[in-house]
Amino acid sequence: MAASRLEINFIRLLSRCESIASEKRGETEWRLEKYVGALEEMLVALRKSPSKPTPEVLTDYTRKVDFLKGLLEAEKLSSTAEKALANQFLAPGRTPTISNERMPASKTVHMQTKARCAGEMRSELMGKGSSVTDSPESDLRHRRAVPLDERQSATELDAILQHHNNLQEKLAEDMLNLARNLKNNTLAQQNIIKQDNQILHIILRSLLGGSVYEDSL
Repeated sequence: MAASRLEINFIRLLSRCESIASEKRGETEWRLEKYVGALEEMLVALRKSPSKPTPEVLTDYTRKVDFLKGLLEAEKLSSTAEKALANQFLAPGRTPTISNERMPASKTVHMQTKARCAGEMRSELMGKGSSVTDSPESDLRHRRAVPLDERQSATELDAILQHHNNLQEKLAEDMLNLARNLKNNTLAQQNIIKQDNQILHIILRSLLGGSVYEDSL
């Protein structure tokens, strides 16, 4: 079934948003947030349209819009580490938005954003910014090294995130062991109290005499 006029306009705007998202934007850049808001409204209209796309296509459209929303939210976070972690869990679209894309544009944006965050984290951790001299020759070498640095940074970010996940798994395991130990200790204490009560019962019977003790109960 041929795409409706609404769907064609949605695809054009989505492609434009993905193109803007792939660029490094300044703080005064407002278009992407406004365009993504318009995409949300168009997506709602598409779902209600009599000539709406198939459920699979709508799911991928929703995935791409949610990815762009998540990207904007991640950019508002205060620290580079928070941005990197938020971007790590974003889910880009699975299919190309327009026919001439070799790879879905949102996947490309995701890779670029993760590499950019990783580079910023590396600069903060390693103090790379202060080590670069102002000479034209070293500036040229620095620009030529950017793609390699981004790849290295992405690897380092994966290592940092993996370490973070390992720490969380270890913490969860420790908490589980603590809860198990507390339970075992509680059961052991209950058994001790039960045994003490039995011993006390025997002692009282022997002191008071069985019939007198039972009558007092």
